[in-house]
Amino acid sequence: MALKTIEDVDVRGRRVLMRVDFNVPLDPDGVVIDDFRIRAALPSIRSVLSRGGRLVLISHLGRPKGTGYEQAFSLAPVAAVLSELLADLLPEGVVFPGNDCIDEAASAATGSLEDGRVVLLENLRFHAGETAGDTVFAEQLAGHGDLYCNNAFGTSHRPHASMYGVPLAMKPNPCVAGSLVAEEVAFMGDALEHPTRPFVAITGGAKVSDKLTALRNLIGKVDTLLVGGAMAYTFMKALGQGVGSSLVEDDRLDDAREIIRLVDGSATDLVLPVDHVCGRELSDQSPVLVADQEIPDGWMGLDIGPASTARFTSVVREAGTVVWNGPLGAFETRPFDVGTRQVAVALAASTEAGGLTVVGGGDTASAVELAGVSGRMSHVSTGGGASLKLLEGASLVGLEALDRA
Repeated sequence: MALKTIEDVDVRGRRVLMRVDFNVPLDPDGVVIDDFRIRAALPSIRSVLSRGGRLVLISHLGRPKGTGYEQAFSLAPVAAVLSELLADLLPEGVVFPGNDCIDEAASAATGSLEDGRVVLLENLRFHAGETAGDTVFAEQLAGHGDLYCNNAFGTSHRPHASMYGVPLAMKPNPCVAGSLVAEEVAFMGDALEHPTRPFVAITGGAKVSDKLTALRNLIGKVDTLLVGGAMAYTFMKALGQGVGSSLVEDDRLDDAREIIRLVDGSATDLVLPVDHVCGRELSDQSPVLVADQEIPDGWMGLDIGPASTARFTSVVREAGTVVWNGPLGAFETRPFDVGTRQVAVALAASTEAGGLTVVGGGDTASAVELAGVSGRMSHVSTGGGASLKLLEGASLVGLEALDRA
């Protein structure tokens, strides 16, 4: 999909209404813990400012009730971080006008905005109309800008007002993609449509149900499908293997059997774990057992075992293209992080050998960050759900209203 981008538009003297994904984690004191998503949006932000544009940023944060202002979900901490990151271009800081994104204070701030200045409006989800895709709310937001830029890949799969309704309300004015979105689509599209082989997909995470459509879409397209994480135990139980007290979706056993049948009739090699690092509970204080193939009663699988890790890393190191969505174990709790960490390191080695490596956002992005190799991947996505939609072969609703190149 070739999208027109913000670089294709003359922004001087114009208000650019840019949807960003500043849904970042905060500590109990309201301090931003991880600014990865903020930094990822900076290239397009800097582009608009350096070319004399007037920038109005809109985003959500967390899951407020949608009934008005809630301090715990305010974007005020984000405004502070963004001001620091833009201090060289914007010594006066980012304007943060108040507790609402469509009230008089917000309208006054965006209406009086000068060239090269930035306004960040308050959390969109303080209004229920955002997640409901309300057209009236979308039109109110559209009044803040002269053209629209979607720089929020992480929410591009959601038909929310700011993602779909706003660009529709702003046409025929330009509605374009930011560099973050354009890069995400290009990397994932290149990996899926023009892979260098061997083409390897890694899927993990907790639930088979979350990945069923992606698995069906990838079968026959990838050379090897590596499956780990808790979802692997549903496959194991479907094959009649013992899984102890591991997390299993019993209502998805038939689906797992269907995936296995589809793989058997395809050119794709399905690789499941052959051993497991197990605990009595998910805790760094738990006793640990390495189980071969079947997991004993009273134990739960929490990571792929050493033999599985060796197989997974060997496949990845020899790959020409790798896409990865979902961690392979409870990577945030030692010692159940080893498999995910070692596969992340293998992806970094594959990248450095000339392979294309694309890491889905969410927990997978966090895992490669914890492994210290995020900067050694071809691309780390900012959106787990959106990248999963692309793995499913689906279109992203937030891109449908954007101008094509």
